[in-house]
Amino acid sequence: MDLTTDVVSLTRVLCDIESVSHHEQRIADDVEQALRGLDHLEVSRHGNSLVARTGLGRAERVVVAGHLDTVPLNDNLPVRDDGTYLHGLGTCDMKGGVAVALRLAATLPEPARDVTFCFYEAEEVDAVHNGLRKIAEATPELLAADFAVLMEPSDGVVEAGCQGTLRVDVVTRGERAHSARSWKGSNAIHAAADVLNRLTAYEPRRPVIDGLEYREGLNAVGIRGGVAGNVIPDEARVSVNFRFAPDRSLEQALDHVREVFDGYELEVTDADAGALPGLDRPAAADFVAAMGGEVNPKFGWTDVARFTTLGVPAVNYGPGDPMFAHKQDEHVPIAQLRSCEERMRAWLSGAQETTR
Repeated sequence: MDLTTDVVSLTRVLCDIESVSHHEQRIADDVEQALRGLDHLEVSRHGNSLVARTGLGRAERVVVAGHLDTVPLNDNLPVRDDGTYLHGLGTCDMKGGVAVALRLAATLPEPARDVTFCFYEAEEVDAVHNGLRKIAEATPELLAADFAVLMEPSDGVVEAGCQGTLRVDVVTRGERAHSARSWKGSNAIHAAADVLNRLTAYEPRRPVIDGLEYREGLNAVGIRGGVAGNVIPDEARVSVNFRFAPDRSLEQALDHVREVFDGYELEVTDADAGALPGLDRPAAADFVAAMGGEVNPKFGWTDVARFTTLGVPAVNYGPGDPMFAHKQDEHVPIAQLRSCEERMRAWLSGAQETTR
């Protein structure tokens, strides 16, 4: 892997290495080998995650981070270049951003700010597997910084904060019986109809926080039930995902879901708090100004929340429209890959400060 090649070619190389969550070893090996060839970085490996740090004694340290994994393939590899976009799995979410960060790591040996580059595994799956989470728990000093930038797709515009995510199983119970004598039992799958009706009738909030409108959502994302083709089922589970605005704590979000499904048994299967925009923090305000002044809310969950927990203000900024993340027609604008690299390079080198 040649980190001195242009950002478009590097994005294509990264994307053509399949790295579905839990299968990141090959890409981590290649990235590690490339980083260890850079004398100005101190590199450490943590599972299939990598941390590379400058040690120049600058007055400020920033983290630039991105995940190496992708969602499963959907007949969208290898990458296709049509001259305007790169098309394929990971181009948007988020190997374009990783390519930008790797280019900066390789070609900016003396930035005006000390930089910690972090490339980590298992962001697209349950939080327990998240590589950044594991680093934060085992060696939080490696992530200590004044500010952090998640190179998540943001369409080349700063996205502030992030929404929280909560996933629960809503459980319905019944009684088994032979389907030929169904009146002798109670059908748990039929009982789930009320759960779905409550979801259909649900009206999500659209709160405004720091001038940014967030949109909540409560949706069924899976349903399971059934014993055999001739058995009335005694249990069914509707998996429900609540994407909640960052003005709710995780506890408040869970209380709300319990209220919506009052009377039902709930089992929490995944949960992560959101992060407030934090645009009043000087580091965040300065970064927004350096990137052009435009800022949007982040609707998905990102590891901005992880940095917020560590006391490090953070924003999302990277190439690619997040609306195309996880889609079969995922793509990233070639011009945006280049402009994101140019802006990040100018900011890390201090060029913005000298021209403002």
